[in-house]
Amino acid sequence: MSSPPAYPGIRISGCWALGTESSSNAGPLDRLLPPVGTGRSPRKRTTSQCKSEPPLLRTSKRTIYTAGRPPWYNEHGTQSKEAFAIGLGGGSASGKTTVARMIIEALDVPWVVLLSMDSFYKVLTQQQQEQAAHNNFNFDHPDAFDFDLIISTLKKLKQGRSVQVPIYDFTTHSRKKDWKTLYGANVIIFEGIMAFADKTLLELLDMKIFVDTDSDIRLVRRLRRDIGERGRDIEGVIKQYNKFVKPAFDQYIQPTMRLADIVVPRGSGNTVAIDLIVQHVHSQLEERELSVRAALASAHQCHPLPRTLSVLKSTPQVRGMHTIIRDKETSRDEFIFYSKRLMRLLIEHALSFLPFQDCVVQTPQGQNYAGKCYAGKQITGVSILRAGETMEPALRAVCKDVRIGTILIQTNQLTGEPELHYLRLPKDISDDHVILMDCTVSTGAAAMMAVRVLLDHDVPEAKIFLLSLLMAEMGVHSVAYAFPRVRIITTAVDKRVNDLFRIIPGIGNFGDRYFGTDAVPDGSDEEEVASTG
Repeated sequence: MSSPPAYPGIRISGCWALGTESSSNAGPLDRLLPPVGTGRSPRKRTTSQCKSEPPLLRTSKRTIYTAGRPPWYNEHGTQSKEAFAIGLGGGSASGKTTVARMIIEALDVPWVVLLSMDSFYKVLTQQQQEQAAHNNFNFDHPDAFDFDLIISTLKKLKQGRSVQVPIYDFTTHSRKKDWKTLYGANVIIFEGIMAFADKTLLELLDMKIFVDTDSDIRLVRRLRRDIGERGRDIEGVIKQYNKFVKPAFDQYIQPTMRLADIVVPRGSGNTVAIDLIVQHVHSQLEERELSVRAALASAHQCHPLPRTLSVLKSTPQVRGMHTIIRDKETSRDEFIFYSKRLMRLLIEHALSFLPFQDCVVQTPQGQNYAGKCYAGKQITGVSILRAGETMEPALRAVCKDVRIGTILIQTNQLTGEPELHYLRLPKDISDDHVILMDCTVSTGAAAMMAVRVLLDHDVPEAKIFLLSLLMAEMGVHSVAYAFPRVRIITTAVDKRVNDLFRIIPGIGNFGDRYFGTDAVPDGSDEEEVASTG
């Protein structure tokens, strides 16, 4: 950003533009706290997609779903562009987290991760714990942070991979037992007092912002926070501030201001600066998306169905059941009955693709029988809510002690992008064969996101089995070409998907017909509203 425009109260690349206010004119300490900016109209999200377009790109080798998490896929089903990482630095209580949240709100993109440096304090020794209890440990020194863990975590997030982030307890000065899981995103915002203190960390940041807030305001905020939220006494807070916080700011934090691309005076009160930041990030995201589209958009989808697809043999019995459940005049009771029969056949068919090994057992007659036994560790079923959960009873009926997980993926109707809203997976799922269940798959968007979530939890691609009663060819190609080792198993494949992403001839909204709920306004299939399947 070489030639900074004259925006009020914002410093860009080392140059100050004219400001409209000065915090030096403030009165008593309580009045030094500027109000959080309000009344700003939310920025409308710019996107190159419209509702009527399938969020897919077709190439000579792959069909790619490009909008979701991870945000940019190449023909191998991995990210072709890393996520955009923003670093937010500044002194303690300068308002970094508030600025970060304001940026997130104004960005209005579906996948944003906020990563706080406060989560990465090192584990203290017993001696250091005692020092911290008496406000004699310097938490504002670079050595207090686990930079190796920060760097590895940020690298994984930029690559679209999931990470485990420690949860720090400021009352006990220790990490909690449970860690939280974060996923890759379009934008990553990393905030902390030492955000610019490490050279390797700086290289991972695409944009660096320094929040410059008056020292008196920062002290008042710190007093309120540490006393009200962290159970400290006023003497201890002031002692720690004078002994560690202020010297560390002068020695380690303020000098990093020169490394920032943008310096934001007054923090969250500077709405002009935040608007400028948001505009710049939007332009960067649009450039990335357009470059990926230009590189990938080409051929029509004219490939044969992939070898990883297995369709249940269309016997007269199977075709008869399809005739019943596809008929719009079929009653709900009959729809449920014949859907369950098809699900049972589908599950039995899918289990034949699990690995089996030779084994010998002795019969009650005392004779040996050369048979087969399951060669894996365990089988886990994962349903894509809500329609996918209707397949769980059939799986439980044929797999003893099967574990069940759930994923809720819903479509943002404004952008057409699937959004991960809920996730519950059994522990140690990485060693299992996973039966991923969704009753209908049209575009394949939700299925691809669900597969990506399983891969994030270290489930090998070859151990994932995607099961669906009905799939569209588009969905089959989307999943198979992005994840060529995932086994796809269904009872039927229909040729087309219409402009509303409904499978043609299709089965209708499976969830509404099964659960007896009212149809959605546009009459879309279940996956188009609840999970963009």
